[in-house]
Amino acid sequence: MIGWLHGERIEHWSQGGRQGLVIACAGVGYEVQLASRYLQPLSIETICTLWIHQVQRDDGSSLFGFPDRRERDLFRVLIGVNGVGPQMALALLECCRAEELIEAIIDGDLRRLTQAQGVGKRTAERLAVELRDRLGAWSTQPESDGSGLSLVDRSDLKELPIQPDPLRDLQLTLGALGYEDLEIRRAMRAVAAGGEVPPSDDGDAWLRSSLQWLNRPSS
Repeated sequence: MIGWLHGERIEHWSQGGRQGLVIACAGVGYEVQLASRYLQPLSIETICTLWIHQVQRDDGSSLFGFPDRRERDLFRVLIGVNGVGPQMALALLECCRAEELIEAIIDGDLRRLTQAQGVGKRTAERLAVELRDRLGAWSTQPESDGSGLSLVDRSDLKELPIQPDPLRDLQLTLGALGYEDLEIRRAMRAVAAGGEVPPSDDGDAWLRSSLQWLNRPSS
């Protein structure tokens, strides 16, 4: 099985709504299908590196390419769900970045999931039910081990109106209380979006507000 390609970009191809690149590696041209949002950055590169998922069928082999391993790994998780084929999985990754897609699945955001071409409400519900726990567990994996996806991107937390030291203390405190990373991030975003946002340097106020949100009655 082909899992990775590094070679010269020969041409861009498009057929029946599908598109990708032909990449020459050791004298062989590999036709790789990609989501369109991957193509623009690659179109200016002479040499391309792609992580590959290969689909083997009776009528031939298809290669799906991704600029980084985490998107390829998420693609493989998606096609493991009954009723989700490679084209639908690619449409989901076309619709949003990996971190956004993971969060939509964990949150059961059916509106976001059904924005992907070919994804109906029933399929979106199946994605949320079957993958919520699995993708939520990935949020605690260290990014450095390269073993899979991680939600520990933290780019969303950098945009919150709280200074770095109180932010770090708040995460450590809530973690020590047994809350998972995803729960902490949701709570902090909810506090930031609330009517009375605590001062940026008041870690205790952020902690109280976060705990109030985390311990709110279930609807």
